[in-house]
Amino acid sequence: MTDSENRPDLAGLQRRLAEFAAARNWQPYHTPKNLVAALSVEASELVEIFQWLTPEESARVMTDPQTAHRVRDEVADVLAYLLQLCQVLDIDPLTALAAKIERNEHRFPAPQASDRTEET
Repeated sequence: MTDSENRPDLAGLQRRLAEFAAARNWQPYHTPKNLVAALSVEASELVEIFQWLTPEESARVMTDPQTAHRVRDEVADVLAYLLQLCQVLDIDPLTALAAKIERNEHRFPAPQASDRTEET
């Protein structure tokens, strides 16, 4: 099996998160307001890891195993709350992202080759 065959899909992860919450009777607390607040807290915890690093240090953050573990955990927490929010609000996150990218491509067109200045 390849890595892509073992890789979880978004719908499966959302289902596991919902089952996890249901088994603990947490669904009453998973309101959009609460999920957005939790998402913000977890995003802030991710920011905290990078807060005082230089740009160069931040680019190397995954080279330290302990820090890399913290970054992966916080990314997972952010994604978990975002996926739960999407499920509660019936948003397909991949469709929403694709639509946003398309809007941004129209709002912020890439410069044409003739518009770029040549570096010498």
